[in-house]
Amino acid sequence: MRISNHWLGQWVDHGLSVEALGHRLTMAGLELDAIEPVGGSFSGVVVGRVLSVRPHPDADKLRVCLVDDGSGEPVSVVCGAPNVREGMRAPFAPVGAVLPNDFKLKKVKLRGVPSHGMLCSARELGLSEDHEGLMELPEDAPVGADLRGLLDLEDQVLEVDLTPNRADCLSMAGVAREVAALTGRPLTPVDPVPVPAASQEGVPVNLEAPADCPRYARRVIRGVDPQAQTPLWMRERLRRAGVRSLGPLVDVTNYVMLELGQPMHAFDLSALSGGIVVRRARPGERLTLLDGQSLTLDGEDLVIADQEKCLALAGIMGGRDSGVGDDTRDLLLESAHFSPTAIAGRARYHGLHTDSSHRFERGVDPDLPARALERATGLLCEIAGGTPGPAQVAETPEHLPVRSGIPFRSAQVGRLLGVDIPEAEMRGILERLGCVVDASQEAWQVTAPGYRFDLAIEADLIEEIARIHGYERLPAQVPAMVPRIDWLDEARVDLPRLRQVLTDLGYLEAVTFSFVDGELEDRLAPGVEPLRLANPLSSEMAVMRTTLWSGLLKAARHNLNRQQERVRLFETGLRFIPQGDDLKQEKMLAGILCGPLCPDQWAQETRGVDFFDMKGDVEAVLARAGLESRVRWQAFEDPALHPGQGAQLLLDGEAVGRAGALNPEIASALDIETPVYLFELRLEAVTRGRIPRFREQSRYPAIRRDLALVVEDSIPAARVLEVIHGLELPVLQEVKLFDVYAGKGVPEGCKSLALGLILQDLSSTLTDEAVDRMIQDIVERLQQEVGATLRA
Repeated sequence: MRISNHWLGQWVDHGLSVEALGHRLTMAGLELDAIEPVGGSFSGVVVGRVLSVRPHPDADKLRVCLVDDGSGEPVSVVCGAPNVREGMRAPFAPVGAVLPNDFKLKKVKLRGVPSHGMLCSARELGLSEDHEGLMELPEDAPVGADLRGLLDLEDQVLEVDLTPNRADCLSMAGVAREVAALTGRPLTPVDPVPVPAASQEGVPVNLEAPADCPRYARRVIRGVDPQAQTPLWMRERLRRAGVRSLGPLVDVTNYVMLELGQPMHAFDLSALSGGIVVRRARPGERLTLLDGQSLTLDGEDLVIADQEKCLALAGIMGGRDSGVGDDTRDLLLESAHFSPTAIAGRARYHGLHTDSSHRFERGVDPDLPARALERATGLLCEIAGGTPGPAQVAETPEHLPVRSGIPFRSAQVGRLLGVDIPEAEMRGILERLGCVVDASQEAWQVTAPGYRFDLAIEADLIEEIARIHGYERLPAQVPAMVPRIDWLDEARVDLPRLRQVLTDLGYLEAVTFSFVDGELEDRLAPGVEPLRLANPLSSEMAVMRTTLWSGLLKAARHNLNRQQERVRLFETGLRFIPQGDDLKQEKMLAGILCGPLCPDQWAQETRGVDFFDMKGDVEAVLARAGLESRVRWQAFEDPALHPGQGAQLLLDGEAVGRAGALNPEIASALDIETPVYLFELRLEAVTRGRIPRFREQSRYPAIRRDLALVVEDSIPAARVLEVIHGLELPVLQEVKLFDVYAGKGVPEGCKSLALGLILQDLSSTLTDEAVDRMIQDIVERLQQEVGATLRA
């Protein structure tokens, strides 16, 4: 935001130097980027009037002009500007005047003709980059008047960088309110005078999208003078704000936007067919904008239309076919309130960024449209004449923003800021910021003004008090800390300990985006419809992930493509599962591994990782929480995993994760040639551990018995172990699976499981007879439950 200090001074007499004002704004959160003069450093330049123009006798592109500089004696000046003409007024630098870069004018001869000075363009005076011709001054500019005084060039511009929440300061009115609150000086706002209607002509409006546009003000003005010129004072204020003058019909709407903060638009009335309709665009509808860009619209775009066509992209830019031009005599002024959610992202979606969209995306005061319309009408009729119709407003009050009271406890200010501020000062600050304060009760009720969209809770009000009171006046001391020991759940395993387990196993932690490729997400979870972003950064970041595997697979591919053969990555983060109108956000721990089991070495043969390597890593994580014996691995078909090589992890019967080899079709689509193994666990489940308990060490010897059991291939070893533990034998201390064999000596379709059983009693030495009976019970139960037989 570029702020003219002199223009600001007409709103509030702050009494500060430009440097001090910039410091105060910076300390209040409106960071000063630069202070710039409004014009170049020159002196002695006056208003000159061209009395006559004749060709140069020895140069086709030069003219010899007779110029009146107010001294009483016209001087001869050689000029090459294409727009020089008899009767025009332009800046004139006589002999002795000093131009920017300390260039002093002297009497010279140009191709043999004496020149007693110089007629100047705006660029030669450091006022703009325009050098296509002489800078034209108004016809009523006093000849011989000092140009610096005429243009008020002793002014300076403060360029302020605003944060997105301070859209209220994107106008002179907003900055003046802020300065008045900071300095305690009175505010002298512009109060638009209602312009009486000189005709009863109007244009009907239909709000088909009332939630997007709850208020639409407009006014017909007929018979404006197309030859009218924007007054110099307005052109100068626009220039200092960084806006180019385009004629009074456009300049007035831009000026009101800069002054009050309300973006406006002017339509050529002759280009309209019937009434105005504010609606969503129809898919495929086309619109050519003022800048010549042609857009194909969709249902997310809000448009201003008539009964036949689109006229403008609402809140962003007008259309070329309905815009005002040099021959426009009748126009329709628009001043509307658009919801920030309806405008946010649409300009960026179409590759646009305008002053209008910049304001509407952040929020504009819903009470401004009528005031801005009156202000623009008054300025336009004063400059270009015309017959105004009545100011008309179409609105749906139920869709307008409602400003409810914010409960405010004055005691909270001292507690949070560490300084006691008198209640009278706090109330004064809030009222200077435009808030309505009801202090009749202990808890105040504070209603924020319509232009402060960022004030919603008590903490926001406390922040405002701190800003205006002065951050530099707050105590710079560390508050006293009351020692407190938080209660810790000993059974819960914190995330850093699980991370440490994986890093000890050779994994590296990855952090990937929650926005992922929709096509990859559909492959990994075809039965789940992910949440799609309204304005994605790219097609590869179009949906919210339903699994952490999406990011890990792309990270693994990135490393494999760069000759990193051995990849071990894990990630913790949220996955997002739509559930009707809600979005379930669940913390997950996921990992991916591929490539050699170990780095190349002399003591061990190199081989690729397999399912059981991955299973061992997962069990190490579970063991850290003491869950390894409670989690059962069950065969599971998952579209993301290789058929027959996927498993579901069940904790006390509850699904807490999945693991397996990547589906070959997905691997092929990602151009991954090496086998890839993945796992994903619900963090909430795997961090619920158990507290270790003391178990007495037996003084009596342990006995080991080995069993070789033949079972069908479809029977998992975990099921065999489950049956044995189900007998709840008190002397059975441990069961180990130490071999799996299939081949010669084992029936086809079966496998041999070798189990080691450790038996030990706490009160006596076990006898062979007792051990034999227990082994016989185990074998019989296995025969009944899983059809197991002892291998011969």
